[in-house]
Amino acid sequence: MSLIHALVARGSTILAEHQAGKRDFSQATQTILSKIPPNNRYLLFVNPTPIPTLIHVINSKLTYVWEQYLFHYVSEGGFTYLVMADDAAGRRMPFAFLTDLQRKFTAAPSSSSSDETPAYGLQGSFGPTISALMHTYNTAPPVDELTRAQTELNQVKDIMVQNVEQILSRGERIELLVDKTDVMAGQATAFRRGARSVRRQMWWRNSKILALSFFVGLIILWIIAAQFCGAGLNHCGSKS
Repeated sequence: MSLIHALVARGSTILAEHQAGKRDFSQATQTILSKIPPNNRYLLFVNPTPIPTLIHVINSKLTYVWEQYLFHYVSEGGFTYLVMADDAAGRRMPFAFLTDLQRKFTAAPSSSSSDETPAYGLQGSFGPTISALMHTYNTAPPVDELTRAQTELNQVKDIMVQNVEQILSRGERIELLVDKTDVMAGQATAFRRGARSVRRQMWWRNSKILALSFFVGLIILWIIAAQFCGAGLNHCGSKS
């Protein structure tokens, strides 16, 4: 639980509050409210010199540390909006809660007549609003502008990392394609050399077959002629 106790007060008079835990922090809240000067008032401040000085106390926003808890408050327009939170809650989320609490209180119809309202006079009308707002911030707090900007920055960073990874992956694929192209070029060169060698071998084989065919044809012609003219072809010449 981050937010434990919240209230709206006029000076030290609590108008409405809500406590989420079982521990009573009323004494601590009263002590802190008594330390907050009434804003928009002129206070008498005694200098070391004999001449006192009038100080105009402006709206204030401060955090008090008590045990392991932090008391955050915003004092403005005569009203104090206070919330007690765990130390782990930090400062941004509690002060965002106080901003919403102040906005809801000033928008409520009962705030216009709160100058005459007694202690806890708005508990019935505004206490449930404090309770609901504390429950919202304790369960699903709205994202403040800084967190939203950080989230958007992280998203842009993730997109850039993905783009770089895709570019690097594409570069690796291009390098792999270039390697495959080099291998194919080498294979094509080897194929051309092999084809040239096969063509040369086929030419010699065809030449040998042609020469052998010519030689066999001559032998066949000689055999045919030898049947009529004799082995030395002498008989044909003598008859003529």
